[in-house]
Amino acid sequence: MGRVRSKSDLPTKICPVCQRPFTWRKKWQDCWEDVKYCSERCRRRRSEAQT
Repeated sequence: MGRVRSKSDLPTKICPVCQRPFTWRKKWQDCWEDVKYCSERCRRRRSEAQT
């Protein structure tokens, strides 16, 4: 069996659109460096983000 990881052990990032932290997900395991937005909604609203 695999080791169970606590959610607090997972890496996090801050979404540039909503300014909220989001946590690593298994579906992002191969592209975590490229993930910038917490959700599809924030990705679509990226033009509203302060740069």
